[in-house]
Amino acid sequence: MRSRIRLTALAVVFALLFVPQSLVAQGLVRVTPEEVGMSSERLDRLSLALESYVDEGRLAGAVTIVVRKGRIAYREGIGYRDVEAQAPMPSDGIFRIASQTKALASVGVMLLQEEGKLLITDPVGKYLPAFAETTVAEPNDEGGYDVVPARRPITIRDLLTHTAGISYGMGLLANRGPAADAWAEAGITGWYFADRDETVGETMARLAKLPMDEHPGERWIYGYNTDILGAMIEEISGQTLGDFLKQRLFDPLGMTDTHFFLPDSKLGRLATVYSSVGDGSSFERAPDPGHMVGQGHYVNGPRKAFSAGAGVLSTATDYATFLQMMLNGGELDGTRILSRKTVESMISDHLGDIAFRDGQGFGLGFSITHDPAAGGLPGSVGEFAWAGAYHSVYWVDPREEMVVVYLTQIIPAINLDDQQKVRSLVYQAIVD
Repeated sequence: MRSRIRLTALAVVFALLFVPQSLVAQGLVRVTPEEVGMSSERLDRLSLALESYVDEGRLAGAVTIVVRKGRIAYREGIGYRDVEAQAPMPSDGIFRIASQTKALASVGVMLLQEEGKLLITDPVGKYLPAFAETTVAEPNDEGGYDVVPARRPITIRDLLTHTAGISYGMGLLANRGPAADAWAEAGITGWYFADRDETVGETMARLAKLPMDEHPGERWIYGYNTDILGAMIEEISGQTLGDFLKQRLFDPLGMTDTHFFLPDSKLGRLATVYSSVGDGSSFERAPDPGHMVGQGHYVNGPRKAFSAGAGVLSTATDYATFLQMMLNGGELDGTRILSRKTVESMISDHLGDIAFRDGQGFGLGFSITHDPAAGGLPGSVGEFAWAGAYHSVYWVDPREEMVVVYLTQIIPAINLDDQQKVRSLVYQAIVD
């Protein structure tokens, strides 16, 4: 099986090397790794390592792209887009990128600030009145909780940095908050929105009435923060979030394969979702359509809820294009999206004394690395990064002028260390 997959990948690489530059997607040009200080031989180790996960039955397929010094050094699809159909994974496979959506929506907020339509220091209630006064669930001595007024209004920056005190209720990837019962009763738990027959704005208006997990500005809590920002973008712009980001970000950058809901014409490139089974030594196809753990309603759903927190589908090349724009200080191929100073603010640590991860802080939509040694793997000071629930990950290393995007579709991913292997094997391929 590995030989067949390897030959397919080599054929794709050969074809890409001889495509006229004007036809290369999104302006990211493919070059030999040696032209940008990387080793072809050493990058082969990355391909072999990922193929081993496929051969062992632990991973169905994946696409990895490495962009260095503004050019593509490596882009390869490994394994299968659909195991049951024996459909190989193309390098332009389309993936549900889940929380990688947050960075895109965060840029949307900064676009509005650059136009003078908001300040990130503004209270959210200025634009979404339901959030003018919020409450917090404080645990009490009886094992329950008391609902008290929040000590101050939630600001846009609180939402960008996940310090608003808002979780995902009792859903996947979140701890149970004190008022998890109230969130469950309201039907607002977990990050998945594609099946909702209402706008995100309508959902967020109901969320605003629920007691939050913590007072604003006091703790880093992962949750619906960015979805509230998406509702705010829709309110200010008068557009759906999908239309706003398409007009202001996706189209200008040539991200033609990035959507909230997939056009029927692209269904044949959509990667299938799988779930690890048992100890992670095997996987099974996720339900169709399912909910958070499933194929999802991205093709035949209501198409009403544009989730800024986890709703986008994209390709490795499209997402790398977006990240290259950020690495360039807001510009790509003569198209300026953001100012250099706005990007600098987004990739600066805004947490102050608020605890996050060892060696990391958090900016406006991205984690920020201060001490790469704290993670035990290669990296650089100043990296900005995040990941997605379907086991995708990306990072940008300004010091090495490098963008890495790794996309796969497995949830839950049990006992998989593929993301760490990708990081290690990308860095060992740098030879300049």
